[in-house]
Amino acid sequence: MPLDYLIVGAGLFGSVFAQQMHEAGRSVLVIDRRPHLGGNCYSEDHPGTNITVHRYGTHIFHTNNDHVWRYINRFTEFNRYQHRVLTTHRDRVYSLPINLATINQFYGVNLKPSEVEAFLAPRREGITQPRNLEEKAISLVGRDLYEAFIKGYTIKQWDRDPRELPAAIVARLPWRTSYDDAYFDDRYQGIPVGGYTPIFERMLEGIDVELGVDFFDNRAAWEARARRIVYTGPIDRFHGYRFGRLAWRSVRFEVEQLDCDDFQGTSVMNYADVETPWTRIHEPKHLHREKTHRPAGTTVIMREYSQVDPEAPYYPVNTEADRRMLARYEELNAATQGVIFGGRLAEYKYYDMHQVIAGALARARRELT
Repeated sequence: MPLDYLIVGAGLFGSVFAQQMHEAGRSVLVIDRRPHLGGNCYSEDHPGTNITVHRYGTHIFHTNNDHVWRYINRFTEFNRYQHRVLTTHRDRVYSLPINLATINQFYGVNLKPSEVEAFLAPRREGITQPRNLEEKAISLVGRDLYEAFIKGYTIKQWDRDPRELPAAIVARLPWRTSYDDAYFDDRYQGIPVGGYTPIFERMLEGIDVELGVDFFDNRAAWEARARRIVYTGPIDRFHGYRFGRLAWRSVRFEVEQLDCDDFQGTSVMNYADVETPWTRIHEPKHLHREKTHRPAGTTVIMREYSQVDPEAPYYPVNTEADRRMLARYEELNAATQGVIFGGRLAEYKYYDMHQVIAGALARARRELT
């Protein structure tokens, strides 16, 4: 007898949807080509250190959505971590996102919040209708700050001239005229105590899961296993790249264990200059200050490099050409019977974790009504 749902991908969308269906009495099987649960949220303790490492980069949970917050707290407790990022530019360290401290330090001035707008106005070059990332950034913080803290990092991250990228990318980066250096404004923030992987283990308790299997290696057989497919992988791959490959960026990490208590004094240090090959260095021990039992004199760092890896897509580039191609793939989605597409990869959207959870919960509700 066929399953009710075959879920391709054990990341957030697939796991939340699977949990909701299982709770409602539906039969579910989850498969994932990786050997672990959690997708890019996967975490584990680095051997011999008791330091919880986010293997695919630092993930900070944040949301203003009460429903999402109540839901995720069914599966974990959160610590009180609030994200504060620093950035290195020409061997000097600045606060990020750009705020009053950044502006005053960079220009060597002592502006008050009420003086920032007048100070930056001539540096914004009169841009009122930005057409791309560069113009959007300049319209917000001026050319000097853009070139110091955004341009080089963007070129490394996206391997594109910022004028070729949509303005929406930089709109994700807040900036402030106060000394508030918190990266997120959301009411609920934190890191799961114990890391992210236990969340997925609890969500998928009692659900059949097969890891290390690729849906596309035996697609017809998998499709025959269930009445409906929930697909969370890259949208272009599902349709056999019929209209071409969407542009994705990926990252790789160099992980190093060091013989010191603290390498950089913060969880994430950005490197703004294009001459520095990595975009960020993560030091995961700063995410879990509740973990007091760690060997002294050791830490773990992860240097992050941006790259193209078709086997590990992370971020949709979303150029105008990509958006045109996406529209054609979305037409195919609409015409594909018995398949639900969800999550960052399947929708080609730059979602945060809380947005993926909200989307999965909403889609599950529609299935059950």
